[in-house]
Amino acid sequence: MLKEKAGETAGKIWNVLNGTEGLTQKQIKKATKLKADKHLFLGLGWLLREDKISTQEVEGELFVKLN
Repeated sequence: MLKEKAGETAGKIWNVLNGTEGLTQKQIKKATKLKADKHLFLGLGWLLREDKISTQEVEGELFVKLN
């Protein structure tokens, strides 16, 4: 069940990031309408594992962009 949710969430995150220079964790969560942080992090982990995104900390916030 969580594996399916991770893949689905990864797709939502990728779609939100596509065409941007990157977004913060909060912006991604809002744009994808995810309620739980755990689902956001499952999707981010999926994309990181596939080397589709890169992350960095900017002013104390997680910043994510497509590779």
